[in-house]
Amino acid sequence: MQNPTSADIQRVRDFLTDLQARICTALEQQEIQGGGTATFETDDWQRPEGGGGRSRVLQNGTVIEKGGVMFSHINISKLPASATERHPQIAGAKAQAMGVSLVIHPNNPNVPTSHANVRLFVAEKEGQEPIWWFGGGFDLTPFYPNPEDVSAWHQTAHDLCAPFGENVYPEHKKWCDDYFYLKHRDEQRGVGGLFFDDLNQWDFEKCFEYIQAVGNGYLEAIIPVFQRNQNKPFTQAQRDFQLYRRGRYVEYNLVYDRGTLFGLQTGGRIESILVSMPPLAGWSYRPEWEENSPEKHLTDYWLKPQDWLKLSD
Repeated sequence: MQNPTSADIQRVRDFLTDLQARICTALEQQEIQGGGTATFETDDWQRPEGGGGRSRVLQNGTVIEKGGVMFSHINISKLPASATERHPQIAGAKAQAMGVSLVIHPNNPNVPTSHANVRLFVAEKEGQEPIWWFGGGFDLTPFYPNPEDVSAWHQTAHDLCAPFGENVYPEHKKWCDDYFYLKHRDEQRGVGGLFFDDLNQWDFEKCFEYIQAVGNGYLEAIIPVFQRNQNKPFTQAQRDFQLYRRGRYVEYNLVYDRGTLFGLQTGGRIESILVSMPPLAGWSYRPEWEENSPEKHLTDYWLKPQDWLKLSD
């Protein structure tokens, strides 16, 4: 397996920093179109152990209530349990990890929350060949879904996967469904998308091409979702339901998300790790929704893994 050179790692870093900038610019345009003026604030930071990052956060916007688009490139002197449970052979190895991770929480309940992540991990242990892999994906968490958004989201995912093999989309779609599952609630976090980890079965260049397609695919998929929904009217009851469902998002990220656990176990920067938390969320005791209501339809239909491409048939 070809190992990445320092030049390869720099190319990945250059792509990630450019991706972060392009996503922020595109989302700021949505703020302008919605009559807002909020922009992403930039916060550059360094870690004592080595490396650092650039956090870009938009808060209290007209279209986006809170959004974080984070780049980091960190050095790790000794890998934690969250990184080595699947790779015991690199326990205690030094490593570097870089990636862009984002979560966008819109104001309007008709616009879904969205998440994306693309990353590279390289571990080195004395006496062993370096081990590397890519990971990432994107997923959509709607409150009031519509077939056009869900179908288009998955069509974008399908199409970007197609050049890499006919099995990539179904495998990474299923991986996403399995990963973003709240076991204690017995429900999906949303309608899914793509998720993958430990990607190194192709050569480095092809793997890199794939994460570029995924990162660019998120931007291609999410902007039309905003454009179709951000100006729709909504009621206070719909806003309350949005906050209730955001509670599920918080539960998932704090209980199951491997990226959150990895950041906490490596002594990461807490503000950047927890930027995925919404500014407001709610929990109600055993709420009941009317039969045939959109709120009940969300869990009865939309939060069940399905072949979403068939919605457009």
